[in-house]
Amino acid sequence: MIYVMNFDVVIVGGGLVGASLAASLKDSGLSLALLESRPSLKHDGAANGGDDTTEGNDWDSRIYAISPGSRDFIRQSGAWDLLDAKRIAPVEEMRVFGDTGSELDFSAYQMGVPELACILENRALQHALWQVLEQQENLTILHSVRCSTLKTEVGDVAELTLDDGRTITAKLVVGADGRDSWVRNQAGISAAPVDYQQCGVVANFTTALPHRGIAHQWFQEDGILALLPLPGNRVSMVWSVSPEQSAELLSLNRKALCETVTEASCHTLGEMQVITPPAAFPLRLLVLPQITSTRVALIGDAAHNMHPLAGQGVNTGFRDAQQLAQVLIDRGVQSDCGDLSLLRRYERKRKEDIYTMQATTYGLKYLFNNDVSPLRSLRNVGMDLTNRITPLKKMLMRHALT
Repeated sequence: MIYVMNFDVVIVGGGLVGASLAASLKDSGLSLALLESRPSLKHDGAANGGDDTTEGNDWDSRIYAISPGSRDFIRQSGAWDLLDAKRIAPVEEMRVFGDTGSELDFSAYQMGVPELACILENRALQHALWQVLEQQENLTILHSVRCSTLKTEVGDVAELTLDDGRTITAKLVVGADGRDSWVRNQAGISAAPVDYQQCGVVANFTTALPHRGIAHQWFQEDGILALLPLPGNRVSMVWSVSPEQSAELLSLNRKALCETVTEASCHTLGEMQVITPPAAFPLRLLVLPQITSTRVALIGDAAHNMHPLAGQGVNTGFRDAQQLAQVLIDRGVQSDCGDLSLLRRYERKRKEDIYTMQATTYGLKYLFNNDVSPLRSLRNVGMDLTNRITPLKKMLMRHALT
């Protein structure tokens, strides 16, 4: 006997973006299923209730800069209010340095907002979102499941078969399953990714000097170093370097790593001590020709990959989820939530934002990681000039705040 489950929307992938989409559809009148390959996305609560004075390794090395727009989107589901405020750090200012002394400064005060972003741990936000989802009446959560086949043209539904033999039908299948998306591949949506030939090395540190809510970023000839403020005298590092440099950083002992990062950050925050071991992940650009097809929509890293230098990867994903939810909720008399015209509407609304962020991060990466002398002079003059033109700075920041 074949066991078949029927839903309006099936979301494959229960990470931050997939979970946020499910939460945003709680009052949509749609029946939802969320498929997650991991056994549980809960944790022991350390990131939500830890002692703020603890200097141990309970801080998650996977940190996100959440824009005000993304924060408001998450707050609508109730998840934001479940977070421990002691584990969140506001970014009140951002200082960007070129490789010849040029500087670009952005401040929340200048923009007329309380903060430019909030820095928080992945696991804390993941836990808060899943607390909300567990109480959601129109949602069925399936843990520890893997999909084996996807058929998108089975009458008026898509059909998913799980590894355990169960079958799920849905009007719409949403791929929120990350950069190596199975849903994307099954739907036949593909493009060759561009290898940035860099890895992002992440780790957390304590600092001798207070960061004062300032995010620092250094564009160097051989990489891009960012130090993001965490609560207390702590920062999270994201250092985009070549694979060879990445391997070298990972091989350093604690003392040597701290000395290397302290020197690369021009001793801005004084002596640094590492509190979480470094980890690395490869960086790439993925620009897809489309993010929808018959009964399939992609969101988050399944829909786009970009360089982390602007901290906009997860925020772009949240905007995907918000826009897709809005299209589904505002579908009017259209009873079929997987109708291709609805999905194309979502795709049109997201195209400009996605391409703009990808083009911006791609351009900045290659502009600064370039040894051509005239280009080096031009980029640093451009930074200094931009820093003097307040309306231009506000225009650059306005998009990042959404």
